[in-house]
Amino acid sequence: MTNDMSQLFWMCSIGGILVFIIGIYCILVTFNLIRAIIGLELLTKTVTLFLILAGYVTGRTGLAQALAITLIVIEVVVIAIAAGVILCVFRHNKTIDVKLLRNIKG
Repeated sequence: MTNDMSQLFWMCSIGGILVFIIGIYCILVTFNLIRAIIGLELLTKTVTLFLILAGYVTGRTGLAQALAITLIVIEVVVIAIAAGVILCVFRHNKTIDVKLLRNIKG
């Protein structure tokens, strides 16, 4: 790897790690379901970035692109279902705060 490639690799890696940490923080700390979905989006985008980066470094960009496209399709389905569930929860309970939803029976 040349010096420019090495710098690009490390910048992408450090940026990806920071976004991953922010995504984990969003999921673990927040009590708002919409923010949890945003954290999940950040995590999947980071995984996609690392897949593409690993494919670039190993020289298997075709495989990395195929895996990234598959991951994006799965991500869209998961986020659409999660948004639908959150919408139904909001319609029935008029809140998306997890602290208030913990006490629901039934």
